[in-house]
Amino acid sequence: MVSEATPSGDLCSIPALLARNARTYGNSPAYREKEFGIWQSWNWAQVAEETRAMALGFLALGLNRGDHVAVIGRNRPAHYWAMVAAQMCGAVPVPLYQDAVAEEMEYVLQHCGARFVVCGDQEQVDKVLEVQDSLPNVEQILYNDKRGMRKYDHSHLNWLDDVSAEGRAGHTRLDAELDARIAELTYDHTCVMLYTSGTTGKPKGVVLSNRNIIETAKNSSEFDNLRHTDEVLAYLPMAWVGDFIFSVGQASWTGFCVNCPESAETMMTDLREIGPTYYFAPPRIFETMLTSVMIRMEDASPFKKRLFDKYMAVARKVGPAILDGKNVTGGKFAYWLGNLFIFGPLKNTLGLSRVRVAYTAGEAIGPEIFEFYRSLGINLKQLYGQTEASVFITQQPDGQVRNDTVGVPSPGVEVRIGDNGEVYYRSSGTFVEYYNNPESTADTKDAEGWVATGDAGFFEEGTGHLRIIDRAKDVGKMADGSLFAPKYVENKLKFFPDILEAVVLGNGRDMCTAFINIDLTAVGNWAERNNIAYASYQELAGHPRVLDTIQAHVEEVNKSVAEDTMLSGCQIHRFLILHKELDPDDGEMTRTRKVRRRIIEEKFADLINALYDGSDSVYTETEVTYEDGRKGKIKATLSLRDAKVVDTKNKRMAAE
Repeated sequence: MVSEATPSGDLCSIPALLARNARTYGNSPAYREKEFGIWQSWNWAQVAEETRAMALGFLALGLNRGDHVAVIGRNRPAHYWAMVAAQMCGAVPVPLYQDAVAEEMEYVLQHCGARFVVCGDQEQVDKVLEVQDSLPNVEQILYNDKRGMRKYDHSHLNWLDDVSAEGRAGHTRLDAELDARIAELTYDHTCVMLYTSGTTGKPKGVVLSNRNIIETAKNSSEFDNLRHTDEVLAYLPMAWVGDFIFSVGQASWTGFCVNCPESAETMMTDLREIGPTYYFAPPRIFETMLTSVMIRMEDASPFKKRLFDKYMAVARKVGPAILDGKNVTGGKFAYWLGNLFIFGPLKNTLGLSRVRVAYTAGEAIGPEIFEFYRSLGINLKQLYGQTEASVFITQQPDGQVRNDTVGVPSPGVEVRIGDNGEVYYRSSGTFVEYYNNPESTADTKDAEGWVATGDAGFFEEGTGHLRIIDRAKDVGKMADGSLFAPKYVENKLKFFPDILEAVVLGNGRDMCTAFINIDLTAVGNWAERNNIAYASYQELAGHPRVLDTIQAHVEEVNKSVAEDTMLSGCQIHRFLILHKELDPDDGEMTRTRKVRRRIIEEKFADLINALYDGSDSVYTETEVTYEDGRKGKIKATLSLRDAKVVDTKNKRMAAE
């Protein structure tokens, strides 16, 4: 059984760590935010003062112990302070996805019974007001950005700055109560409640205690030698457990600086300006970065393109070994030259020049994409985690980084493989419960604390590294009994800059087929270079030359898949390019961009039937949701293509 150790001293809550940081790192930068093109900075002493003022303001508004405080908005220091201020009051912060539509917010706000809602701006306030009639518990709506809010009814609306000002003004009256509530906090008090992405149903509220967050932050920080001089960029959704553990948990434990970009549009520019030393991104971000690099190289002069290709070949050959500190007999000087003229400027352009540790997680990353970054000398590693684990289940130690594993169990984590191949874990980071859902809690976590991940995997002999095959529910068998693991093939497809998303089908069938989403940026750039006019995503997706290009990619992936004897049956025989991008607003993906396979199979059943009945084309109508919430229909006639596959059965028979 995992240890239930308590922390040293009184560091048993995030507010306690904040007070420690104010004393120890008082003048060191804690948070930065870019607004109107200018970086503003707060040190730990200032953050402690701002957060306390906000907490006093919450008390003045009547926030009680155990209340839930929803926080909706982009990454901003004030939103992180609001979560810690809620904790100071004995309340529970509940961050929500800022791009969620009003109905999704309504479910979470109803389920947790939030009394206070902290909104980033007018847009988020409007979404809450839209569903307010079904939210009887919501008593106070606070907002951070006052633009556009002047003519609203302010009987239950307050500007966050005014709340803090009221807290400062009433501190004499409220100080003792706040100090008492902070002193009450223990390792077993709830630190945060985060909702799952809901790939298979309604999101569940994951209750994480101070023990879960602080022990995980401590162990993972020590694993990678994180320190208070590190810099991170906080740009991922605040409702996602990864952002909370990095931007609140680890930041509070180590005292490093959290930088908030101005907007999603300026994120890459802000990333370059900050030059983080510790960086996390899901595979999609790394895929997008690689796509932008490849697009730029396609537009480069022939000389620059040849130079890039030449030195990238050197990097792929020796870069990862040099990064791991291994002896390299040849190619060191060529790699040094490449770093001087190619890799160094490229890393600077990407904003990754100073990165000591980078992680990717959330879903498997394509091995080719992973190796590309490591060949540049970027210490990119994979971790495997879940919301229910406070993120960390396994990590890759330096010197043991590979593209086909997710590493060894993180410090303080036990991992075992069930008889059915499912991965189980338990640790001090294991969640307390699903809020108001004892049945799901019991289904997921047993009496001894073991949690069923829902993923299929195995430990390699000799190395002790964990390999994840796929979601256990998605792994199946083809009609001939061979293994069906769609994510493995999808990740290979997404290595190509032209392919944004892929959904592989075939469980229980005699062959695999695929839906493809093209990357509009990459393919649009190609179309412009080749003087191909198009008016929409749908028109470009149906262009014969685009279909030819995607077919070539699919056939190249088939050759690669055929080399894996266990998964060679997953080669794609037929495919189509979807007439629309898969979209969370249409229910086809979660807010964390995970594919909802069952919904896609139901929604596009006519397209699946066409792929398997040999049709050359199919007419379809699909309901879509526009940005303003209106519904509409997209009509299209899609072309279906056959792809060459490698006959592995005859090869095996010949070899035998």
